[in-house]
Amino acid sequence: MKQYVVTRPLYSEDAFADEHEKIHRHHKTVRHHVKIYQLKEWLLSDIVSGVSTGLVAVLQGLAYSLLASLPPWYGLFTAFFPVIIYFFLGTSRHISVGAFPVLSLMVGAVVTRLVPDEGPPVNITGFEGLTSDEQRVMVAASVTFLMGIMQLAMGLLQVGFIVMYLSDTLVSGFTTAAAVHILVSQLKFVLGLVVPGLSGPLSIVYKIFVQIEKTNVCDLVTSILIMVVVFIVKEINDRYKAKLPVPIPIEVIMTVIACGVSYAFNFQEIYKVDVVGRIPSPMAPNMQIFGQTAVEAFPMAIVGFAVAFSVAKVYSVKHDYIIDGNQELIAFGASNIIGAAFKSFAASTALSRSAVQESTGGKTQIAGLLSALIVMVVTLAIGFLLEPLPKSVLGAVVIVNLKGMLMQIREVPYLWRRDRPDCLVWLGTCLASILLGLDLGLAVGLGMELLTVVFRAQFPRCSVLANITGTDIYKDRKDYMTIYEPEGVKIFRIPSPIFFANIDFFRGKLVEAVGFNPLRVLRKRNKALRTIRKLLKKGELQMTSALKELIRVEVEVYIVACDAYILEKLHSCKFFDDEVKSSMFFLTLHDAMLHILEKHPVNSENTKVCEKV
Repeated sequence: MKQYVVTRPLYSEDAFADEHEKIHRHHKTVRHHVKIYQLKEWLLSDIVSGVSTGLVAVLQGLAYSLLASLPPWYGLFTAFFPVIIYFFLGTSRHISVGAFPVLSLMVGAVVTRLVPDEGPPVNITGFEGLTSDEQRVMVAASVTFLMGIMQLAMGLLQVGFIVMYLSDTLVSGFTTAAAVHILVSQLKFVLGLVVPGLSGPLSIVYKIFVQIEKTNVCDLVTSILIMVVVFIVKEINDRYKAKLPVPIPIEVIMTVIACGVSYAFNFQEIYKVDVVGRIPSPMAPNMQIFGQTAVEAFPMAIVGFAVAFSVAKVYSVKHDYIIDGNQELIAFGASNIIGAAFKSFAASTALSRSAVQESTGGKTQIAGLLSALIVMVVTLAIGFLLEPLPKSVLGAVVIVNLKGMLMQIREVPYLWRRDRPDCLVWLGTCLASILLGLDLGLAVGLGMELLTVVFRAQFPRCSVLANITGTDIYKDRKDYMTIYEPEGVKIFRIPSPIFFANIDFFRGKLVEAVGFNPLRVLRKRNKALRTIRKLLKKGELQMTSALKELIRVEVEVYIVACDAYILEKLHSCKFFDDEVKSSMFFLTLHDAMLHILEKHPVNSENTKVCEKV
């Protein structure tokens, strides 16, 4: 067995600070990490990536508009305007900005609430003289504008840390539930049904079963064919991604084929297939809608940023560069504000589209800028060629791309084995989001997560440690046989910060560990002192050495491995005095133990072994 021997002074915190002077560190800013664009090395890769991502962005923009309950073309605005703004303000080099399915669905819930499929819209002055689609576009643009204002405000106020409260577990459960919502919402396009867009808790059940007998066979056959082919080719892309120079753009290929077949056989007239139609013109948001959508806009702002930041963080780690959470909030806020002024709806990022941008060689957001130019060309020059495209094709593409989110359910058994509270958060968030809707489900998930945080902090797993004989290692005394515990010494460990909420729990565990209640001992000692003084005064008792021992009922306390920041705060607030001294803090547990054994020697073989280490 390999061994090592360390010979060094016994350090308390004070002794270590005296011997080792600390230096002042200068932290690098984001500016230090910005590099000049490397034209020869990066340009060709960015061009290839930009074209590939642009084609995917066109298709996903059209498809995700359906999730937002809007005409398909508005997704192209979302794939253009926000991308341009993010190019100038964002810090991630690899994410593809644009429509995100979960966010689109949340926009759709607001849209169908204010402008339902059946019945009159909410009474808003700006709706006068507008068609139902124009009213919906105004609602989507307005809630996006408000969402952008919230993101921009959070960025300016430097509260990007708020995303840390959305754990990977919560986001996974939430997006899995959203995938179920998305799947159900796309069935009406796949089946060719006219189903009212409900936003209540039972909307999913209603959407599945209502009018199922009126299925459009042409839409259904087209969708199944598209889903099968796209699924197979995407599996081939995944399996042979190391050998393929770029992934096969099967969604684009099948969309072009479906467009041609639909036009050649006149699907719209003969089979009553709902198609994409003509490109609309931009429209500004309405201020009156802000008050109607503020409650929904805030969770949208949080979810949009959380997803984008999570994806950006993955690629920043992979490619070794820095991203700034607060600057990302500012970038997405400005992107959504300006995009909403041109009829685009909520923008974030989609993992699949960002994966295309990164895997095809994208080095910087020049690739994103080129993808936006591709979208512009499609919108202005060749968009009319996509007018015959059946909406069922877009629905099929959306459903196939849900595989990644739906397969997150496989995490549940692993989470149950690793961390049951986390597993409960996943299940609670997912079920609440499915049954109550995404906004309420997110609130439930956040509530459960905060409860687990409070539970972990308020009831930490405290333990009593003991020395592993012959080493400087200390473990839970219940877990090992060959341990050494000096008589009268208790090593108590609490693995979380001590604050007002857990102080009583900490005190109870500490009393349980030492085996007596210091407060009771203090009270008994004071009572004994009063009795002794009375007896001494009456002459009925003489002072001896053993009664001196009774008076000295004291316990020495040592604190080890304390955070340097906490020590600085204790010094700055004049915490230490003649009774509580800084010398009670030690650098390591073993330093404190050797100090105790030196101060209170115990004659035993175990002690000698411990001291030699």
